Amino acid sequence: MPGFDQQAQERLAQDVKAEATRLGFDACGISEAEQLDEEAIRLEQWLLNGRHGTMDWMERHFDERIDPTELVPGAESVISVLHNYYQPVEHPDDPRVGKISRYAWGDDYHDVMKDKLYLLYHWLEEQVGDVHGRVFVDSAPVLDKAWAKRSGLGWQGKHSNLLNRTMGSFFFIGELIVDVPLATDDPMPDYCGSCTRCIDACPTDAIYEPYAVDANRCISYLTIEHAEDDIPAAIQPDLKNWIFGCDICQDVCPWNKFKYATDEPAYSPRDGVTDTDLRTWTELNLEEFERRFAESPVERATFEGFRRNARMALETAIAEGNAASS
Repeated sequence: MPGFDQQAQERLAQDVKAEATRLGFDACGISEAEQLDEEAIRLEQWLLNGRHGTMDWMERHFDERIDPTELVPGAESVISVLHNYYQPVEHPDDPRVGKISRYAWGDDYHDVMKDKLYLLYHWLEEQVGDVHGRVFVDSAPVLDKAWAKRSGLGWQGKHSNLLNRTMGSFFFIGELIVDVPLATDDPMPDYCGSCTRCIDACPTDAIYEPYAVDANRCISYLTIEHAEDDIPAAIQPDLKNWIFGCDICQDVCPWNKFKYATDEPAYSPRDGVTDTDLRTWTELNLEEFERRFAESPVERATFEGFRRNARMALETAIAEGNAASS
């Protein structure tokens, strides 16, 4: 795009970040829209090893995942944003109460973030004129964490989640890929050091090596994406009372001492998501499921999958209760 010297690129990049903050995002960084060569090698090997479970969709659109110009021809910049979702509410200690991952307590983040990103996109159009680009929030073949890492917003921890020094990891990631040249940010160093708390805490040993997760053993995958009727019997007891997602590796991470409550009202916990007992969840009918979780991330598990998770968790709670009383 003509007329964008280095000074103009730096000035516009700062203005983009200021506007992102005004719109409610907690952080914004920028990286060059170039092919992700290192990430492509790791992704290909991970897929070849079958670590993605039944998520066959991850095998498709490989070129788009690693090259932003396949998604936006002429792309120059990737603008990454973080949106904090943390709510200062603890998960229940009672094994008879179903646990739902924090990110799914409120409204669907896809809709919340896309609305804000479209506002940022239109603002950019007003500044520079004709802009070609697209908005992404975990709904297209985009490696969100890789771009956020390249944009200086954090590093990928040993649990594979992005970590930020001032926020921890309880946030969503979104992107604008545009054909506007912008000054870029430097990647952040890895600050995990020798810590292995996430690896040690994972009850299913899903983190098979630092920075690598086997979806086949991951509680989040098994309770959300797993396409089979039943969760493998050998792993089922380790899920305890998790019925949608899992926060264990994030809860034990020392960097989450910096977490803070979100200002976004759409992420407020809906009634019952943090304190409903497993038996009640197993008795849920389709109408009630749709009422409780309309426009919620929990919809992704489907009614049948959610009921399956609750039933298995209840079976585990009953078995452990009987064992403890015998």
